Formats: sequence, C-alpha cells, structure tokens
Amino acid sequence: MRSRVSGVSGNGKSQAAPEQSGAFSVAPSTWAEQAEPLAELHLWPNRSLPQRGFVGVIAMTAALLLVPLLAMLGKPQLWVVLPFMLVTVGGLYMAFRRNYRDGNLLERLRLWPDRIELNRYEPKGRQLDWVAIPHWVRLTLHEDGGPVAHYLTLKGGNREVELGAFLSPEERVALKREILDAIATCT
Repeated sequence: MRSRVSGVSGNGKSQAAPEQSGAFSVAPSTWAEQAEPLAELHLWPNRSLPQRGFVGVIAMTAALLLVPLLAMLGKPQLWVVLPFMLVTVGGLYMAFRRNYRDGNLLERLRLWPDRIELNRYEPKGRQLDWVAIPHWVRLTLHEDGGPVAHYLTLKGGNREVELGAFLSPEERVALKREILDAIATCT
C-alpha cells in the first residue's frame, strides 16, 4: 500500500513525501487481513460430567430422595419433607446448569511473526482482547503468590494478562513450555 502525502516545508513550499520513507506500520484494523497465524492454541475448562451424566445424577438423586417418601405416602409428614426434597433436587439442577454455563469459556492464543494475540470469550458473551509483539512478550509462571498454583501470565507492554487460570497446575506448566516453543518458532 503506497500513498503520497503532501506537506509544506519550512520555506513555505509544498513538497511530496517520498515513496519509500523507511517506516512500516500495520494498523490493528488491517491485522485481520494478514496471513493465517503460525501457531494457534485453544484453551477451555474441563467438563468432567457430560450432559448425559448430568441427567443421570439428577435422576438418581431424585430417586434416592423418593425412597423415604414412600413410607410417608398418605401421611401429613409427607408435606413437610416434600418441599425440602424439591429444593434439594432443584438446587442441584441449578448448580449444574451454572457450572455448564461457566464452562463456556474459551481462550484463544494466536501467534504471527509480528504479533501475539490473546482473545478471551467469556460465558456471558463478552470478549477480551490482548495484543503484543512476540519479541517483547514475557511469559511468567508464578510458583506461588498467585490466585492459583503455578499461575501463568503473559506480559507485553504495560499490560499483564492471566492465561489458563482454569487449568490444573500441571497443565499450566506444560502450557508454558508449549507457548515458549511456539514463540521461538514464530520469531
């Protein structure tokens, strides 16, 4: 992309900017038009209980809570115990639904030779973005002192962001090695 810019010199005469000024800059809006990333990592929380298992747990809990109620059929005590059973099953259902909704988190790390980009897609639809130059990025694994063990952060410029806080400590250690290898091959 070439452009000519006109200006006025100190003596009042108009002059054109040279074709090749020696400076190269890419605006963030044009980054999306560049080539595919050299490396891309997708991180998301582990789902230890699939949807089918969720239905099974709710059904089993309800069935086990109904067993003591069978002895109370036709008695007024049934109406005292029944609301507690319904609150228990309903609370378990709501807790699992919330857990599944919170699990809809995705972190995407992409690497190009000239930039590293982290996008975090949160469960409520909000997207957080972070961009830095790979040469100046510092990847730090905090052994202790962070909110979780082996806290992993990326720092570029004046901003430091966490990465994979939902992963296990062993996964964060492995992730650090993988990211460092990817940065080394991209730069």
